[in-house]
Amino acid sequence: MNFLFESRQPVRYAFIAVATVIALVSLVFSNTLVKGLAKEERNKVEIWAAATELLAKSDESSDMNLVLQILQSNKTIPVILYDKTSNTLSANNIKLPEKDTQGFLLKKTGEFAVKHDPIELEELNQSVYFDDSFILKRLQIYPYVQLLVISIFIALAFFALMSSQKAQQNKVWAGLSKETAHQLGTPISSLIAWTEYLKLKGLDPALINEMGKDVYRLEVIAERFSKIGSVSDIKPVILQDAVKQSVAYLENRISDKVRLIFDFPESSAMVQLNESLFSWVIENLTKNAVDAMGGEGIITYSMGEKGRHCFLDISDTGKGVSTSKFNRIFQPGFTTKERGWGLGLSLAKRIVENYHEGKIFVKQSEIGKGTTFRILLRKG
Repeated sequence: MNFLFESRQPVRYAFIAVATVIALVSLVFSNTLVKGLAKEERNKVEIWAAATELLAKSDESSDMNLVLQILQSNKTIPVILYDKTSNTLSANNIKLPEKDTQGFLLKKTGEFAVKHDPIELEELNQSVYFDDSFILKRLQIYPYVQLLVISIFIALAFFALMSSQKAQQNKVWAGLSKETAHQLGTPISSLIAWTEYLKLKGLDPALINEMGKDVYRLEVIAERFSKIGSVSDIKPVILQDAVKQSVAYLENRISDKVRLIFDFPESSAMVQLNESLFSWVIENLTKNAVDAMGGEGIITYSMGEKGRHCFLDISDTGKGVSTSKFNRIFQPGFTTKERGWGLGLSLAKRIVENYHEGKIFVKQSEIGKGTTFRILLRKG
């Protein structure tokens, strides 16, 4: 059933949607504010240009106090006045270099003209070029800085939420596993006693032997569950032997139409393993392969080395998996089967990555041709 995986999707999508809306509203509001301020600054420059024109046309008897106040009030907006008649440039609120002042201002007029259309003083044959004030420039950058901060905050909140969910899942995993191991303990002990009793009754030894194997199997399963959530006992193990021992129990319990091929190198590959937990991984992948093939096909186990790691590839000739599901298949609750909880691959991923500091992933898959899982483990 996929309900465990799918039930979390609406929460994630809602979180992302709300965060996106907040970011967009903030960005639109900031841009609107910047455009309004830019319009205000152009109005101020137009008033400044009109005052400049009025001052040039005034005579000695005119009272120019108001005009001078207007001209002196501009202390933030960079302005360049270009006199076309004398071909000279003068500036206000611009830090000028000691040499080649005119060349510097000429370059600036080009930069200013790209940002804003110049204001023409036709009667004086002059043009006024202006740039955004320092405050406006900072406000223009502010929306993007704000968007970055919001994005970082959203990312941190999202990861915190995911970490909290993961920690909660880990507690549930460990609690259920230990409780399962505890519950299995009593019937297993009883079965062991019954097996010994049946031996004394002189029943068929072959039958008693097979029962003993299944009881031992239950003991192994209980031991595995008890180790979930505990510190893993890792030690150097020959990978070839670990894989063959893990498959041995299933080999006589799967369809005769399934052929197992071990493509192993002659030299032994030593890796750091907890054999009990790792055998769980191999069994889960093998069972999934058998199900994917419908109980008929070939499962190949191949090995090799890659840097400081050994890799184990488990390939089947089953129905395959679409590329879009490569990551989702390791999610708890995700399954393509009509029946089942979809916990096998999730458990395998936890054992490989959390307990063995390795990696497990879908190496390749093709619909109708099969799938290959790869496991990377540290060399011993």
